[in-house]
Amino acid sequence: MKLRPLHDRVVVRRVKEEEKSKGGIIIPDTAKEKPQEGVVVAVGAGLLDDNGKRIPLDVKAKDRVLFGKWSGTEVTVEGEELLIMKESDIMGVLESK
Repeated sequence: MKLRPLHDRVVVRRVKEEEKSKGGIIIPDTAKEKPQEGVVVAVGAGLLDDNGKRIPLDVKAKDRVLFGKWSGTEVTVEGEELLIMKESDIMGVLESK
């Protein structure tokens, strides 16, 4: 099954969080916060302006992004947890040097 977001929505897969702290302490699942970083899986076609012209999104598939703690809606597709959010919920794109 393939999930295709509509309009200005984006599908994001959270990045896995480290199992250990920097000091080497193993962090149990119950104490972990969900990461606010992810990889874009799919993007919608964009919004329509007042003239009916499509405005494309700034993010694209495979971009690594940062988003707010409470951003998006969690969905499970074929056993995989994903987030669907509006592009405006994304705070920035992480780019490699």
